Amino acid sequence: MQQTDLPAAEYRHVYEFNIRFGDIDSQGHVNNVKFLGYLEDARLEMFHGDPVRKGEQPVRGMVISRHEIDYRLPLLPTVYPIRVETWVTEARAASFKLAYEVRDDENVYATATSTLVAFDVEANRLRRFTPEEREFIGRYLAPPA
Repeated sequence: MQQTDLPAAEYRHVYEFNIRFGDIDSQGHVNNVKFLGYLEDARLEMFHGDPVRKGEQPVRGMVISRHEIDYRLPLLPTVYPIRVETWVTEARAASFKLAYEVRDDENVYATATSTLVAFDVEANRLRRFTPEEREFIGRYLAPPA
């Protein structure tokens, strides 16, 4: 997979959402476990929803092998959308790493990473990504720092 020379706005997937009343905990901010749900929703849009709407094949047969999340600021109830920006930081033959920022225009509330691996559901084992999957994942590959 080839890394892009594009600016962040060109290789990051952006998923916008509104905070729901049920996301707020007794301390008056978004509960930490809800952040993982936001990341999941963003991944589903990135690899399934957006491709289907564009008439492309969704990417299937991936499983999460690792999550890490750092909470930066409390996310309070708002009336404006929050977004998850997602991009690929490393791509290999059978796995890749996603980075995320849960943010608005001014603040980053959480950063996270996930490792995803290609998985053959029928054979119940790991596999390599197909050329089409590698091309799709490469669209979001960040340039080296």
